[in-house]
Amino acid sequence: MIWSFWLSRGTFSVLNRAFHVGRRFLNPNTEDIIFKAICANLKHRKWNFMEQISPNLTSSLVNRVVCQFQNSPQLALEFYNWVGDRRSVLLSIESSCSVIHVLVNSRRFDDALFLIRNLMSSNGNSPLEILDALVDSYGMCNSSPAVFDSLVRACNQFGASRCAYEVIKKLQIRGFWVSIHAWNNFLSHLLKLNEISKFWNGYSEMISYGYVENVNTYNLVIYALCKECKLLEAMSVFYRSLKCGIWPNIVTFNIIIDGACKMGAMDLALKLVSKMEAMSGCLIKPDSVTYNCLINGFCKIGELSMAEEIRNGMMEKHNEPNVRTYATLVDGYARAGSLEEAFRLCDEMVKKGLIPNSVVYNSIIHQLSVEGDMEGACLLLQDMIDKQIRPDQFTYSILIEGLCRNGRINEALKFHNKILEDNLFGDAFSHNILIYYLCRNNDFAGAKQLLASMYVRGLVPDVVTFGTLIDGHCKEGRVEDAIHVYDQMIMAGKTPNLLIYNSVVNGLCKAGFIDLARLLIDTLKRTNSFDVITYNTLMNAYCKSGKIDEAFALSSEIRNAGISPSHATYNTLINVLCKLGCLQQAKELTETMVIRGIIPDHITYTTLITSFRKNCSTKEVIEFHDYMVLKGVVPDKQTYNALVSPLLPNENVDS
Repeated sequence: MIWSFWLSRGTFSVLNRAFHVGRRFLNPNTEDIIFKAICANLKHRKWNFMEQISPNLTSSLVNRVVCQFQNSPQLALEFYNWVGDRRSVLLSIESSCSVIHVLVNSRRFDDALFLIRNLMSSNGNSPLEILDALVDSYGMCNSSPAVFDSLVRACNQFGASRCAYEVIKKLQIRGFWVSIHAWNNFLSHLLKLNEISKFWNGYSEMISYGYVENVNTYNLVIYALCKECKLLEAMSVFYRSLKCGIWPNIVTFNIIIDGACKMGAMDLALKLVSKMEAMSGCLIKPDSVTYNCLINGFCKIGELSMAEEIRNGMMEKHNEPNVRTYATLVDGYARAGSLEEAFRLCDEMVKKGLIPNSVVYNSIIHQLSVEGDMEGACLLLQDMIDKQIRPDQFTYSILIEGLCRNGRINEALKFHNKILEDNLFGDAFSHNILIYYLCRNNDFAGAKQLLASMYVRGLVPDVVTFGTLIDGHCKEGRVEDAIHVYDQMIMAGKTPNLLIYNSVVNGLCKAGFIDLARLLIDTLKRTNSFDVITYNTLMNAYCKSGKIDEAFALSSEIRNAGISPSHATYNTLINVLCKLGCLQQAKELTETMVIRGIIPDHITYTTLITSFRKNCSTKEVIEFHDYMVLKGVVPDKQTYNALVSPLLPNENVDS
């Protein structure tokens, strides 16, 4: 009896467990069924069948499928895109981040970057929100730190360098560290934005964390120094990298060579090219970029024959000139006024199978407009269009400026209206050119009308637009109109720059509001928005109004503000002393000028010699002339022939 009771209880227990297990197998979770169905059909890309179950898709289900296909990233991405095309299914940031992990793990970085940028642009997710989602799904997707590098890179590509830095900092708080590659990308973006001071701060911070620099880091540092024209420091970093066992690449050499060429240090550039192979262990040879840097450098200093020699040497080394090579040479000859040579090079590049681009055409069109041959420039524009070479904004702007420069403003306005009507381009650049010439011709009504047309066309005036109008009004003493434009600029959310402030100071001084100009400068000093031109403008106004003591007090203020006086500063004071007959003081001020390392120019020379000729003996005039020449002054020829030469015995006036 007991045995049968125990047996019956045991049998019941077993049967009970079997019943529950059976229920679990017979009634599986609905999501599991859908998950298995999706996986089975996704392998064979049976989208029609999957369309039937798409209404049952959830965010968690999408995540499961993506993770299931980690080893088949293409299928995971296709599934993600398929889900995204279903309007009934809203992809969550978590689902997107799961795909990003899968793509990064399979080294499909471009696809991952596209998804991250899409989250920021289309979905409106902030980089920090994306970061949180990536960190939360990091373990589930067996991801790697490279995913965070991708987020930093995407921020930079999106133009959000500040967000890139915030991502790096927040990762550190959460126990993750981006690689040196992410830092390099962040620093590179700062250089592209020309934010040099932020670059150095970021670089110092990176080094403080113990990151080991690689060749790309050194290249960025060298590039930053070259941008600051610190060529010796750049070379020092180059040698430091060698001592650290970091071998330079072709980019390293090209950065330094380009920096040297831009600074006119052609001897150094040539020396680096000649020693490139030896310094790299015969691993690196000059490429087309190297030669193009040299050619550009020689063209910039007018050594066109040397530039041609470099081009010939380039071909001897089996580096064929490219479109950029010819574009540089064409521009060099065009700027030198040798249009025949420029056209010869165009013919040569066409024979080589190279098609001249807009840069080549722009160089020749610009020179034709400088020479006043607007008909020739317009014919060249038509040739561009006929050959299906698309003109850019610079092409049209060059033609507009050429017409204005040659006094054909009405034609320029008609041409401008036509290209706007044809939707060929639309920006503030061409408008600024027209506004400048309209203001120069005192056609302020036309300039105002053009500004209004910008708003009508949906174009946003920039700081240059407002600055041009303000400067035009100020030069004509129309201070009230200038202030009105200034108010418009502030309402448009534009920040005035130093040029605009200097224009306003000049306008106030011209209109006789010297005290207001002084007050404005005092305000600008608080924000460090002033330079020597600001002070020179006020100084000139003081001198013209007879406030000599204030003018000389201002010269002391300039030095106390840490600004170096310019030629204009000294010439203004010397001129007023000469007018007052204080020649000895004027001479002493000239000597002070020389002591402080500023060589008097032809204006200083003319002012002093004219005054000495009127008030001093022949001997004193000749002695002072000799003194100035010994100090390195190049005499003004007209002044010398008229005033000094007749005083010298047996001197040929025409010499």
